[in-house]
Amino acid sequence: MSDNNTPTSAASAAPVAPEAPAGNGKRRRALTALAAVVIVAGGGWGLYEWLVASHYEDTDNAYVQGNVIQITPQIGGTVMAINADDTDFVKAGQPLVQLDPADAKVSLEQAEAALAQTVRQTRTLYANNGSLAAQITLRQADIVKAQSDIAKAQDDLQRRRALSGNGAVSKEELNHAETQLDTAKSQLAAAQAGVVAAKEALVSNQSLTEGTSVAQHPSVLAAAAKVREAYLATQRVAMPAPVDGYVAKRTVQLGQRVAAGTPMMSIVPLNQLWVDANFKEVQLRNIRIGQPVKLTADVYGKKVEYDGKVAGLGVGTGSAFALLPAQNATGNWIKVVQRVPVRIALDPEQLKANPLRIGLSMDAEIDISSKSGKMLADAPRGSALTQTQVYSQLDRGADAEVDRIVAANLGRSASANAASTTSVPAKHPAATPATGAQVAVQGQPG
Repeated sequence: MSDNNTPTSAASAAPVAPEAPAGNGKRRRALTALAAVVIVAGGGWGLYEWLVASHYEDTDNAYVQGNVIQITPQIGGTVMAINADDTDFVKAGQPLVQLDPADAKVSLEQAEAALAQTVRQTRTLYANNGSLAAQITLRQADIVKAQSDIAKAQDDLQRRRALSGNGAVSKEELNHAETQLDTAKSQLAAAQAGVVAAKEALVSNQSLTEGTSVAQHPSVLAAAAKVREAYLATQRVAMPAPVDGYVAKRTVQLGQRVAAGTPMMSIVPLNQLWVDANFKEVQLRNIRIGQPVKLTADVYGKKVEYDGKVAGLGVGTGSAFALLPAQNATGNWIKVVQRVPVRIALDPEQLKANPLRIGLSMDAEIDISSKSGKMLADAPRGSALTQTQVYSQLDRGADAEVDRIVAANLGRSASANAASTTSVPAKHPAATPATGAQVAVQGQPG
């Protein structure tokens, strides 16, 4: 019995190898395939980063910026008319706000009257040169006459003294001859003093008129400057738009009394926009001026793409120029990656086709393949960034107004003198001692 049971026990005691499940091979193949996909994807991503992504720097921290031109009055006044409102398009030179011109007109009339009076007073200075020269000539003739009278009186006195010893000439007649001599000497002294006084007056008067004409006299020029100032004030009651653009932030109201410099509205030229893209400090090492940029705006989406160029890199981080800059020298400090604004110029034609607004969000991607550009500008700008000729045209009528007033208060000879002074300023007659003929050329009223 025991022998028969031994094989059975041995067979039952031997371990039975488990049968391998059929799903293990599939799982291994799936894991192998997944690992292969991950390796291929990682390799592809690394290859993409090396060949493509490493040549670009991008950020979504970018915003549209532009010039916001404030319209402020150059003189005070009361608002009489408002010719533009928010969202309106205006052309350069178009009147935006009209102030009450009454005060400016009164000031202009006062300045014009003062100029006319100054011109006439200055003409008198030139006329006095002639009268003073004539007085000198007259006094010199009086001196000659007085000298002749003295010589005659001395002869008469000597003859009478010679005859007074014989009793031929009375004492009274001798005294009369002496009196005539004293009178002649007094007349000579008076004539000589008159010549000295007239010469001093002529020199003093010539010092006020020498080397210039009536129209170019300092007193006339000062009064003319007041006229120009008052004339400009009459032109500045109408505030023109300095550039083409759109009106924004209108705060002025009809009837408001405004002072010079009060902000009333703003003009935004939408054809002069740019983008400030704030890149991390670690992204700046390869950014250069002139590199091409691709931009998209959230307002249009990916369908509209703008072509730009790096115009410049900021000289400080945003936090450095903040109103309250960060104070990092404290015990509790956490490092924060700083950002530096990079200015990107936009194509005006693309802005015209797809207008942007100030403050819109943008996505910017800079192609940094070429690093031949500069990180910072090393030369000043060759021309004005922006300019307007609107305000320079306001004073064109001022010179014409001054010329009209001066001409209306000048005589013909004074006008001729002004022309001669302009043509030959180095040989003006007043530069030499004046004679009667010279003074007449200098400005004697006709």
